[in-house]
Parts: sequence; structure tokens; C-alpha cells
Amino acid sequence: MLPAAAWKGSLLTRLTKRLVDGLGGEANDYFVWDDDLSGFGVRVWPTGKKVYMAQYRAGRRTRRIKIGPHGALTVEEARKEAKAILGDVARGEDPAEERLTKRNSLTVKELCANYLAAAERDLIMGKGNKPKKASTLYVDRGRINRHIVPLLGTRLVRDLTKADISRFRRDVMTGKTATVEKTEKKRGKAVVEGGPGTAARTTGLLGGILSYAVSEGTISINPAQGVKRPADGRRAAPSGVAPMRKPRMVGALAIALASAAFAGSSGAQSVLKMKSKAMAAGLAAARRSMRSAVSVRVQSRFGAD
Repeated sequence: MLPAAAWKGSLLTRLTKRLVDGLGGEANDYFVWDDDLSGFGVRVWPTGKKVYMAQYRAGRRTRRIKIGPHGALTVEEARKEAKAILGDVARGEDPAEERLTKRNSLTVKELCANYLAAAERDLIMGKGNKPKKASTLYVDRGRINRHIVPLLGTRLVRDLTKADISRFRRDVMTGKTATVEKTEKKRGKAVVEGGPGTAARTTGLLGGILSYAVSEGTISINPAQGVKRPADGRRAAPSGVAPMRKPRMVGALAIALASAAFAGSSGAQSVLKMKSKAMAAGLAAARRSMRSAVSVRVQSRFGAD
């Protein structure tokens, strides 16, 4: 890592990925500015987090605008965004003031649209600190359009309270947003239901969207923090048994159980206790057992050759 003292206050020839990767966290946050594009730089936090910034003067005030985190954005992507911001400044505009005004009047519906746009650019991290999958975003969009927007869409984000989030959770749970709507498919329909599971997962998504609002400076505190969610109805896998999420694993278990039935209930119980890693071996043994059992039954019915 490059020591902060070597870079603070100095002009660099050009910010590059290699240089930014090498910047390390110090006791206090600091800035490293690009010599090629005046006003473009990166802010390094004590944790090592790095955020690209654009800085300019508006009258007697110094303004800074966050562009985005290093990693989610490349140096060149951040540079392109900084050029656009600084270009607005050159035309007499004040982008930071405009952002502040927009944040103060931002509705929940607009925040959700911003969140989805950021997620589609891989700027929202999901499980394992990886970008959200397209399938996950499809589900998120459905929950936003069918629950969050109908109940909270017109509310200003800065006015939301913990009581509002608790009321939202209760309304979803009691089925206030339940409906049946047409889909794009011919004669297709989507049944939108409430219940504890839907309320828990949708409230969790809303909490994530509000965390995004905190990171963007729209609000300072997430009102969803501390709001209790009902159990979502998902059952955990038994101890020692990996959850079988893939169709082929479910099919393998069905075949194994059917063949184990020839050996009695004890055989079925032993199959149930198999771990997913042993499924292939168990399936092969089950098929052999099935062939053997069928052969014995045929011989007992028609006689041995």
C-alpha cells in the first residue's frame, strides 16, 4: 500500500487503477487528486474504502460530489462522470445544490427507480458481496411495484419514520396490497398475496433500498433499522442435510426413496439422512437395489430359469 503522506496535497500525473488499488487507509480519510482532470479525485477512508469525487468552487464555497465507489466503477467510468459534472459547473450550474434540492424532494417511488437503476449497473451488492442476479432483480421489481410503491410511493423519503415502516409491514402482512393482475402472457395472471412471508421479505427489501438512500446522502438514518419482521415461513434444512435446490437433486431423491421402499421403512430413513455430496453414490446404489429387487420379484412370479 502507498502511504497517504506520499500523496496528500501532491499532483499526480493521472489516476489509474493500479495507483488507486495501491492506496491504503490511514488514521484519517484523505483525498488524492488527478492532475489530468482538475477537480477529479478519490477519497480514501480509514477502512480502505475508496470513493471517486468531483470538487469545484461555487462562489466562495467548495463543493464536493460523490461519483461512486472504486471497484463498482472503474477509474475511466468515474472520470467520464466527473467530466460531465465539471462541464455543468463550467456552464454556470451548481450540481451539488441541485442534488440537494432533489434529495429533499425525492419520493419513495423515485428512490426505488434509482435503486433498480444502480442495481442494473452492478452498484448494489447482494449475497456474498456480489452484484444482484437478473432473477433477483426481477423479484425485487415485482415487490416494489406491487407492495412498496402502492403503499409508500408518494411519500417523501426524508419524512419516513420507523412507525411508517412498521405500518407498511403490517399492511402487507394483512393483505392490503393483495390483488390479481394480468401478465404479458395470454390469459396469464399474477396472484399478489400478503402474509408473514411476503411482509418479511418485502420489508427486508425496503430496508435495503433505504440503506442505499443513506449511502447516497438522501437520509442520514435508515428508518427500517430495528423494525421487527415476522418469520418468512421458510424452513431450514435439518441438521447435517444440505438443502436441495436443484431439480436433478430432487429427482435423485425421489428415485432413491422409491427404490429404498423395497428395503422397508428403515431404508427410506437412511436415504433421507444422506448428505447431498453422497447423493450420487446413493443413487447408484439405489438403482442397483431396484434392479435386484425387480429381478427377484420376476423370478418369484414366473420361476427361475
